[in-house]
Amino acid sequence: MSWLKRLKSGLSKSSKKLSDGLTSILHLRKLDEETLQNLEDLLIQSDLGTSVTSDVIEKLRVDKFDTQINIDEIKYFLAKELTNRLKPYVKPLEINKNFRPEIILIVGVNGSGKTTTIAKLGDFWSKEKKSIRFAAGDTFRAAAVEQLCIWGKRLDIPVIKRGSGADAAALAYDAVIESQIEKDDVLLIDTAGRLHTNSNLMEELKKIKRVIKKAEETAPHKVILVLDATVGQNAYKQVEIFHKAVGLTGLIMTKLDGTAKGGVLVGLADRFKLPIFAIGIGEKANDLQQFEASDFANSLVGLES
Repeated sequence: MSWLKRLKSGLSKSSKKLSDGLTSILHLRKLDEETLQNLEDLLIQSDLGTSVTSDVIEKLRVDKFDTQINIDEIKYFLAKELTNRLKPYVKPLEINKNFRPEIILIVGVNGSGKTTTIAKLGDFWSKEKKSIRFAAGDTFRAAAVEQLCIWGKRLDIPVIKRGSGADAAALAYDAVIESQIEKDDVLLIDTAGRLHTNSNLMEELKKIKRVIKKAEETAPHKVILVLDATVGQNAYKQVEIFHKAVGLTGLIMTKLDGTAKGGVLVGLADRFKLPIFAIGIGEKANDLQQFEASDFANSLVGLES
C-alpha cells in the first residue's frame, strides 16, 4: 500500500468524524447562519482550533453565503484552506551538512512514541547512506534502553548506553563526544518520557540541553517534540511547556491512526508556528513519513483523490 493510501486509512477515524458531521449539517441545506454555526461547532469539535475555524467560517460566509452547497464542495474548500494553513510549517527531514554530527534531541511525554520515532528516523536516514548513532538517554527505564538497542541491532545502528539509573546528562555529553570522534552524520538522543506538569523532570531536561552545549556549543541542532495524536487538546499544553523549557525546533506527531483527533495538528501549527517534520500512522519503520500539507489536508477531510 502506498504512503498516501496508508495516510488516508490512518486518518480514517478523523475524516469519518468530519464527514459524518458535514453530511448531517449540509443535507439539502443552503449555507445560512444556522448552517455556518453548526459547521463552526463541528470544526472546533474536530480539533482544528478556534482561530483556524473562525477564519474558515468567515471565508465561507463571504464566498458561499446563502448558496446551495454540497458536501464535496465543502471538503474541497476545507482541504484548500487547511493546506494553505499548513504549507508554511512543512519542514523536510534533511540533515544539516554544516554539522558533523547533527545532534538531535528527542523529547516528549511518557508513551508518545519517542524511542520508536528515533528508530524510524534512523532507518530513514540510513537508507540515504548516512552514518547514524543512537544515544539511549532514557536511563530511568531499562526497557527503553533495551528497546532502542533492539532497533539498533535490527537497523545496524550503534547505540550508546549506560546502566539503569545513570545520569542522563552525562550520557548525552559522552554521546556527543563519541559521535564527533566517529564523524557521524547524525546523533539521535533519546530522553526519558516526562509529564510536562512535572517541574523537576523539566528542569532535568534543561540540564541535558546545557550539558550537550558544553560538548558542542552549537548543539543541540534540533530539539523535536514527539506528540501522541490521541491526546487531542492536551497537545497544546505539551507544546507550550516543552517549548518554553528547551526551545523546540519542530514537531513529529505519531499515532494518527488511533484517533479521531488528527485535526489538532492544524491548530498546533497555527498557534505555535513550529515546523512539522513528520507524521506517523503505525509501528513499522516506513509508517513515519515526511509531512506533506496537501496530502494531510485531503486525507483529513476525506477526499477520495
